[in-house]
Amino acid sequence: MLKTKARFLYMILVGIAVAILLKATVYDTIQNHPRIYDYLAAIVITIIVWEGNLWIDHWMNIQYPWVLKTTKRILFHLPIALIFSAIALYVLMLTYDTWVCGLNAQHKKLMAASLYISFLITILLLSFEIGGQLLKGWKLSLIEVERYKTETVQAQLQNLKDQINPHFLFNNLSVLSSLVYINQDKAVDFINQLSKVYRYLLDNRTNELVRLEDEMKFLESYIYLIQIRFDRNIHFEIDIDPNKLKDYIPPMSLQMLIENVIKHNEISGEFPLSVWVNIKDNMLEVRNSLKARMADEVSSKSGLNNIQERYKYFTEIPMEIIKSEHEFIVRIPLLSNL
Repeated sequence: MLKTKARFLYMILVGIAVAILLKATVYDTIQNHPRIYDYLAAIVITIIVWEGNLWIDHWMNIQYPWVLKTTKRILFHLPIALIFSAIALYVLMLTYDTWVCGLNAQHKKLMAASLYISFLITILLLSFEIGGQLLKGWKLSLIEVERYKTETVQAQLQNLKDQINPHFLFNNLSVLSSLVYINQDKAVDFINQLSKVYRYLLDNRTNELVRLEDEMKFLESYIYLIQIRFDRNIHFEIDIDPNKLKDYIPPMSLQMLIENVIKHNEISGEFPLSVWVNIKDNMLEVRNSLKARMADEVSSKSGLNNIQERYKYFTEIPMEIIKSEHEFIVRIPLLSNL
């Protein structure tokens, strides 16, 4: 709906236009009353009919909303509005002719023409009103659909992020429970590093992306936990271009790649595991020597599939997985210009 001032301005202009049109088509040149009366009458009649139609529109919005009952709205709105307009125009024009003009053949012709012209204008205005309401309802529907999609995506993304913590916590608590009885000093260090890891998790629990620089600092604490668990049987070599530290990746994705390597490979004095972390072609690469376990750990499905799904929300660049006889390589995109 138009704002009140603008709406009344339109009503006045339409009333004046109707009066000019009537004078140009059916009025004779002899007038027994001032012409200003005709303009004022046309304006008043236009305002009454227009405001009445706005009230009908408001009532229809309650009874037959456009989005929920579009067909019924069109079938009922147009006839009711036209009947009201016809009755209101006839009564108002008859009153004006009786009290101002005096009934005669010319004025009866004027009233018939006024009804005809006003009827056409009403249909035209109603067509614009119905079209505008349909367009507005369509736009609101699109907004609701997009809002629903956004909320769904956010819920799905949060669900993917929530899968990380239980698996990660279970592994580290298992290590800590064993370490307490073996080496209390290392257990204290382990707890300190574990607290840093979970501080990072808490600080980034609502973030969809984090800087690579922050993820690498987190990785230092995580690697400490891993090396306490496997001692010298695992070796990490990290080579990251400092210019790429301001790029972004999903939080915990690097940790999940390392955890995936540990989960699916033998790690022992006989089969030590080597892991390389570097950047290649604007992709963060995690490469490891390959010695698959005879029986893999039970997966919580929060590994490579999780990372792939999370990346779909931010880029169309796919994650690369390369497996050879002696190596397993995973590359994830670095996100910049965000």
